[in-house]
Amino acid sequence: MAKTLQLNFNTASGKKVTLTVDEPRADLTPQSVAAAMQEIITSDVFEVDGATLASVAGARIIERTITELV
Repeated sequence: MAKTLQLNFNTASGKKVTLTVDEPRADLTPQSVAAAMQEIITSDVFEVDGATLASVAGARIIERTITELV
């Protein structure tokens, strides 16, 4: 089963941005993810169309089951 951590942010200009992490650690907690997302915002590393990340919009883990047929 493939897992992806999806981190959703709002930019200073109001756009939505999603960062994804393949195969995240199994021991993640809502608190640790929220703290990491806030650190990403504070570090001011990402910019989308000239606007920095401004707020956390949410996070989720997506699990997919892939069955090879041929």
